[in-house]
Formats: sequence, structure tokens, C-alpha cells
Amino acid sequence: MSQKKILIVDDEHDIAETIKLSLEIEGYQCLVSHDGYDAIEKVHKEMPNLIILDIRLPKKNGYQVSRLLKFDERYRNIPIIMLTARAQQSDKEIGKSTGADEYLTKPFDMNVLVGHVNRYLGKN
Repeated sequence: MSQKKILIVDDEHDIAETIKLSLEIEGYQCLVSHDGYDAIEKVHKEMPNLIILDIRLPKKNGYQVSRLLKFDERYRNIPIIMLTARAQQSDKEIGKSTGADEYLTKPFDMNVLVGHVNRYLGKN
């Protein structure tokens, strides 16, 4: 079975690297992007199995990235987990309306994030 690929999109390098390390320990291949434009490019080139996406990003925010991907037939089935400091109910509603499959807020529990990733990628 081939290794599942995850794109982590967060402008905070330390958070992205911490998530990357935790998911690589779980056996996933991880790619990292630090802005919305680069994230879209990486999705087009690498076709990840899942995306972990912050909202506050340079160039294109996470809502824009999610909307562009979820409304494109080629990428609509890639699960998107929004992971953000934006915790207002209105933010969560916008996240869901732009196509997020899950919406987690920072600070977050790594075990919860890994659990969601495993569930979406069929790993128990």
C-alpha cells in the first residue's frame, strides 16, 4: 500500500513542523506550505490525500484555498481539516460553507488532530 500524502498549510513554521513530525511518526508523507498560493500549487502538483489548512495565510487565505479546491471537480474529494486560531461560531460556519470537512481551533490537542487524520485516511 502506498504512503498517504498530507499537505500541511500554516504560516507559523514551528506549528507546521510539529504537525509534520507527528504525522510522519504515524507513517504519513507530509508536505508543507506557508502561504495560500503555494498551497494551491502543491495540491495541483502533488495531489495530497488530505489537507490541514490554517485560515490566516499570506497571498490567499484558507477560506479562499478551500473554496477553490472544493469547487473544482479534480480536488473536491480531498478532505480539508481547518486548523486555526479563529474560534468564533461565524468563522466555523464560513469554514464549513467553503468546504472544510473538519474545523479545529488552536491551541489544539495533537492526538485529536491525528485521530481526525487517521479517520479520514482510513487508518485505525
